[in-house]
Amino acid sequence: MGTGWLSDRYFVRTANTLRHAGRDPVVTMQVFAKRRGVLAGVYEAVRLLQTQLAPGFRAAELQIDTLLEGDAINAGGEDDWEPVMHVTGRYGGFAHLETPLLGVLARRSLVASNTRTVVDAAQGKPVIFMAPRHDDWRVQTPDGYAAQVGGAASVSSDAAGAWWGARGVGTMPHAMIAAFHGDTVQATLAFARYLRDEEPGVQVMSLVDYDNNSVETSLAVARAMRAEFGDGALTGVRVDTSERLIDDSLIGDPAVWGRAKLTGVNAYLVRKIRAALDAEGFGDVGIVVSGGFTPDKIRHFEKEGVPTAAYGVGSSLLGHSRGDHGLLTDFDFTADLVRVEGRDEGKVGRTFRENPRFVRLDWDRVSA
Repeated sequence: MGTGWLSDRYFVRTANTLRHAGRDPVVTMQVFAKRRGVLAGVYEAVRLLQTQLAPGFRAAELQIDTLLEGDAINAGGEDDWEPVMHVTGRYGGFAHLETPLLGVLARRSLVASNTRTVVDAAQGKPVIFMAPRHDDWRVQTPDGYAAQVGGAASVSSDAAGAWWGARGVGTMPHAMIAAFHGDTVQATLAFARYLRDEEPGVQVMSLVDYDNNSVETSLAVARAMRAEFGDGALTGVRVDTSERLIDDSLIGDPAVWGRAKLTGVNAYLVRKIRAALDAEGFGDVGIVVSGGFTPDKIRHFEKEGVPTAAYGVGSSLLGHSRGDHGLLTDFDFTADLVRVEGRDEGKVGRTFRENPRFVRLDWDRVSA
């Protein structure tokens, strides 16, 4: 990276041109975003400037004024174009870092902002970041970190939790049930036995929509878990019904049939599962929901008091959406040189702007 291999080539040629012309100006680079959301990636951006400068340049010579990880940006509206960072120093040292620095801020802020939107909608209930399967494996760790900045309570893979010391959590996949010939009860019992022997700190949560009768499956699993392990052995059930299916327990139910949209995971299904579990003394078994949950759907669930314990959300947190329901598909950042040798200098419309929320980086407190 320090050679410019990951940079837009014109930045490398700019540094080379300056050197060829015998120029080494001290500049201020101003970074801003045109989106409203949550800033993330600051730590990585600083580390790039610390470790990937051109040969002969020292990070301690740079002055960095910045907002902090997790800060809200453009809170007054997307027209604010609020500066998030000023980097001041000899341009030849960091010209080549504009591309990766902006990319880091863009990806992390996108994930953090979408996660924060979902977390706010959940009103205090845990949100599980279940996105790793929906993108290149190489971004799992930074994406998981960004989700944590946005407020995610947990992540689904170990890699996604690596930067904040967390392990992947979750229930069980449909594949585990299939491997037990579609027997959710036997798969859950085997899962529980494994956890007790090998990972005793992990709670048992069963996936109950495999047979598309989540009420009966939830009861069957809860009864079997109680019979073998006693009360409290089953922490929860997860419902992940396809948006193209209506759970069998709702078909023909006179209370709802023909009166409401019943496909996928819906309020009527969750309430029916809750009532069935409560009726048999399984009030301590929580219900986790996943599959197509947008901020709007979560807000509706919370407004209606749907008895969920947590929400699992995946690809939409990465920007894989239509950009509706308050979710973003991108979060681009822009950088401009706005001062050269202490004098204002920039393209029309891009001027130096102070930000009273900036914090100046103390290099003495940054680890090597």
